This record gives sequence, structure tokens and C-alpha cells, in this order.
Amino acid sequence: MPGDLTSPDRARLRWRARRGLLENDIILQRFFDACEAQLTEADVRALTRLLEMDDTDLLDIFLGRAELTGGYDDPQIRTLVERMKSL
Repeated sequence: MPGDLTSPDRARLRWRARRGLLENDIILQRFFDACEAQLTEADVRALTRLLEMDDTDLLDIFLGRAELTGGYDDPQIRTLVERMKSL
């Protein structure tokens, strides 16, 4: 259910989303600012998986220079990426 993340859960997820590339940080921060309160458990699981990606690969996904492949090619992850790109 949206909004079920506790404050400590939200803080951990935001901390986990900190990246080595400023561009990724900006995209993820913008996403959290706009969508954090509506994240579902499925969104959190997908976001957690997405954050396992290497910084340069993640930036390529955000910029549309690459497509999600392998274990990252998942409908929930695709939806999150599209939401991030639209902000």
C-alpha cells in the first residue's frame, strides 16, 4: 500500500540511492521528492534492484543510451525508470 514506508525506511532508501555520479543523484533526488510518499512495496523492491546497477550503466539507462537487460528487464523496474525520466 502506498505510503507504508516508515521514516527510518525512507531515510535508508534515500541513503541507498546516493550515487557516485552527480547526474544520478539529481535524477534520483528529484524522483524521491516527487514520488516518495506514493511508493509501494513493489516499487521499493524494484528500486532496490535498480540501485544495484553500476553508476555508469544506470546513467545510460536514465539518458536512454541503453536498455534494461537481464535481471533488470522487469516491468516494475521499467515503470520506475519511466517515472524518473519524466520528472
